[in-house]
Amino acid sequence: MGFALCVRRSAFRFASACGGGLGRVRSISAVVNRPSLARDPSPPLRPSVSRGFLYSTAIDRMSSEQSLLRVIESEIKSARETGDRDLEEESAPGSFPFKIEDNPGRQSVTLTRDYKGEHIKVVVSMPSLDADAEDDEDADDDGLSNGSSIPLVVTVTKKSGLSLEFSCMAFPDEIAIDALSVSQPGNSLEDQLANEGPDFEDLDENLKKTFYKYLEIRGVKASTTNFLHEYMMRKVKREYLLWLKNVKKFMEE
Repeated sequence: MGFALCVRRSAFRFASACGGGLGRVRSISAVVNRPSLARDPSPPLRPSVSRGFLYSTAIDRMSSEQSLLRVIESEIKSARETGDRDLEEESAPGSFPFKIEDNPGRQSVTLTRDYKGEHIKVVVSMPSLDADAEDDEDADDDGLSNGSSIPLVVTVTKKSGLSLEFSCMAFPDEIAIDALSVSQPGNSLEDQLANEGPDFEDLDENLKKTFYKYLEIRGVKASTTNFLHEYMMRKVKREYLLWLKNVKKFMEE
């Protein structure tokens, strides 16, 4: 009988415990499923930009572009006021032995001629000036100074395709050969670099004089390069004006 009483008490405690636990589970489930506590399905808020801000930004951009355009137009006017003569291509003198190929927008000029079965090509690059060249008291009426120079690459090609290339620097009344190389027909760039030869300054003085005479006979001489100095200085101004016009055209579109 004592054993039966113990069994009934244990059963009562177990039922009480289970009943309480189920009640708590129901309470938690009710809270979770309550609509007021469910996640808000509405999208997150996004920062808004006022129409006034967008309008102000557009006005600022237009004002900046118009200001830039006015400065460009002023610079074009100033460039033109340097004189129409400076903006025209220099006519080569009658004794000038080369044909000039000058394409607007390019930073070089190509000279060509044929001489006793040889084809001679001279690529003339834009002049370079010393830092104080513009203030040089020795500058002549064409704006040239003793510090100005133009790079030249002179290529003399035989009918066989074999060519001799001179890298030069032309100063007023003077030409300086910097390097000399021989190129075989079909040579790769690597082969050409291998055939550059010794430093020109290390050559025998008589040999150097002979090479200068070689170029002079073919038309690469002081009178030629003096004309090229004037021509290229004018080209600098023409190319600058062309560049300004192209920038203006872009800004106006």
